[in-house]
Amino acid sequence: GIGGAFQYGLQVSIINSPAEYIKSFIRETWLKRYGSLPSEEMITLMWSFIVSIYSIGGLLGSSSAGYLAVRFGRKKAMLFANVPALLSAALMGLSRLCGSFEMVIAGRLTSGVCGGLALNIHLMYAGECAPRKLRGLIAITASTAIAVGKFIGFALGLREVLGVEALWPILMAANALPALVQLLTLPFFPDSPRYLLIDKKDKEGCI
Repeated sequence: GIGGAFQYGLQVSIINSPAEYIKSFIRETWLKRYGSLPSEEMITLMWSFIVSIYSIGGLLGSSSAGYLAVRFGRKKAMLFANVPALLSAALMGLSRLCGSFEMVIAGRLTSGVCGGLALNIHLMYAGECAPRKLRGLIAITASTAIAVGKFIGFALGLREVLGVEALWPILMAANALPALVQLLTLPFFPDSPRYLLIDKKDKEGCI
């Protein structure tokens, strides 16, 4: 769950705390580039775009989750979901250093792709690997991971943690940590029995 539904919950909540800092960053960057301050309407438009483009990324990720899960298997597809997570962390984490608010937009888009992929494949992979008696309980862990992700996102956004102007790029790049944890641990997990039997025709591997 840490690289699955957790990523979705984290990205949904983590954007709230640095709102004013990112707006100030857009204002400063615009002034340096064009020599004039943008209107408040433009700032609001850019901020709305940063928030909402996550859903577009989520749609792209969700749309491709089924194909990737069948083509490469549930486990490899889950591992692949960490690629956009790490890319988004790099883009958002380096955005202020590079003086580009467009990198925040691109980072939010790729983190949405990660969230769409991870949430769908997490449910598929966990449900197919779970013993029949525990299938319902295991399926609920996705909701638990979302809730924990939201909680961690809000906690990291506190002023006492990373919710200050100097640290907002680090806060936005926090999704790199669960992605790295999953990249290091998931290769040791088995693949889905259903995938092995139905898609790979590997009856021995399934058993």
